[in-house]
Parts: sequence; C-alpha cells; structure tokens
Amino acid sequence: MRQAMTEETTSRRRQTPVMAALLVATVMTAWAGSLQAEVTVKKVDKKVRVEIDGELFTEYIYQDWPRPYLFPVLAPGGESVTRSWPMKDGVAGEQKDHPHHRGLWHGHQYISGHDLWHQGGGKGQIVHQDILEMKSGDVGVLKVRNRWFSPQQKEILATDEVTYRFFEKDGARILDFDVLVKATHGDVVFGDEKDGFVAMRVNPALRVKNAQGGRGTGSALNSAGQKDAALWGQAAKWLDYWGPIDGKTVGIAMFDHPGNLRHPTTWHARDYGLVTANPFGTYFFTGEKGPRQAGKHTLKAGESLQFRYRFYIHNGDATQAKIVERYEQYTKEKDE
Repeated sequence: MRQAMTEETTSRRRQTPVMAALLVATVMTAWAGSLQAEVTVKKVDKKVRVEIDGELFTEYIYQDWPRPYLFPVLAPGGESVTRSWPMKDGVAGEQKDHPHHRGLWHGHQYISGHDLWHQGGGKGQIVHQDILEMKSGDVGVLKVRNRWFSPQQKEILATDEVTYRFFEKDGARILDFDVLVKATHGDVVFGDEKDGFVAMRVNPALRVKNAQGGRGTGSALNSAGQKDAALWGQAAKWLDYWGPIDGKTVGIAMFDHPGNLRHPTTWHARDYGLVTANPFGTYFFTGEKGPRQAGKHTLKAGESLQFRYRFYIHNGDATQAKIVERYEQYTKEKDE
C-alpha cells in the first residue's frame, strides 16, 4: 500500500483520524507535492463508479460480460481516452472490430489450455466474485476477487485479486491496476500467445493508423525510443499513446513495474489502438523464431504471481507530460 506524501496532504483534507490513518497507507512518498482531488468510489446501477471531485473518471463493469473491465476512462478535461464501441454505438470515427476490446481489462488467450481473451462459445471467462475493499479519499481504492473459468464454467482454473487505485496528481489522472494471480486449483499455465495480459483499447483519435489504413491522428512512443507501429512486440518499461481529442492533445501511458515477471515486458501494441503488456508472447514477438512455447510460464499449485501496472492519463504529448520522469517516480514508490 502507498504511504502518505506529506503531512500537508493529510491535514488539508477534512478527514476523521481513522480515515487519515488509512490514507497514510495508500499514497506514495516518492512524488513530491500534494494530491489535488477527492476521489469517490461507490456502487451505482450494478457497477462501481469512480469520480474525481464529483466528475466521472471511470466505471468498473463486472456483470453481463465474460470479463470485468473499466469504461470509460476520462482524461482530466473529460475527454475519453478509451474507444466507445461496442459499449456505445453511433460514435463518429469508431471502427466496429474486436468486440472483446473493452476499455481497460485483463485476460489471456491461453490459460491451461483455455482461451480467456476472446468471447463466444468455447471460450473461458473471468468472473467477478466479491468486492473486498471499496474506499474513497485522496486515493480511491477498489479491490475485487475473480475466478478464472474454463468454458461453460465447468472448471475453476485460478483465482485473482485485483486492486485498482485512483487519484489525480499535477493535472494528470492515475490508475494503478495490480493483479495477483493465485493457483488455487492446480497448476496454471500461461501459454505463449500474443493476446494478453493487461490491456487497453484507445480512442480512435489516438490511433497511429486510421480505419481506412492511412496515417491516423495519434502518436506512440516507448521507453526505448521506438515510435508508432515499431512498438509492436518490443520490450519496454513504458509506452504512451496521445492525440487530439476535441481540439486538445491528451494521452494515456502504461507503465510496467520493475517487479513484474520478465520486466521490461514485451508489448502487443497495435497501430489501430490495442495495447497490451504481455510477458508471455516470446514466440510471436521474436518473429516466430525458436521454440513455439518459449514464453510459456507455469504457476505451480499453491503459488501466486503479482503483476503491477500504472495507467497515466495526461494532457499533452509524452514530452510535455514528462513521462520519463513520471515512470521513474513510479519505480521509487514504496509499499508497506
């Protein structure tokens, strides 16, 4: 859990002593300055709504779909950095492809022989089970438990605990997306596939390639200095997509935590707007060279595996948003 940033951060909030103590355990120390907004996390209409200073940031949607996801994800000015379709139809510029690409989510194409990425008959599911924690304050927290099922929910493959943290800092919105996978029902095999693991589908304005196959209005950059379509399959600490939305440049960066398996991760980052941090796609990302399952990873029964990512939603391009600096600050944050 994150520590409080400064005494001033805590004192300027009108919190009870108990709430103030809880905040100390949730906010990072490595980032100088103070948090800037009040985050509210609450259940509304069979989903969990997250607001920053009374304005929508995102919603956690966990019913009537094979996997939980966050949608929409809104920048500080209210612009959506995620695409609208298929959750909302009739939005100009939206391409109707890959209906399983919804907001921000996690899944994998091969879990112990089953597909938990695509939708439809014969596919597995990640099913929401419980809300373990829901908290408002300088940092909003939502912690949930899911079960990973084979098709028709005949077999439990694994369980997970996902912790989302939401806050605003220096004009940017931050969403931490941490997944703890537990091998509760035997070994869990992550196969070498390109589709997985934590993902986002960005607003069409952030796409490098447009729906007609031409140059899009978006741009992309990773920590290795590679740009646009060259990001696909590459290993990097972070990547950032940005573009013009409603006359304003906004972007969303994704950070891979140094403690993650096979850091820096490889990225299934498409120029049409799909971005996934996937440490398991070795065979595909090396041009289909070497053993077919070179990137396979087996989590033994009783073991667990932690994945940690940050989504940094910002104004301006990667340079203006100081993505290099923000990533370094992320790596220095301490847990209690």
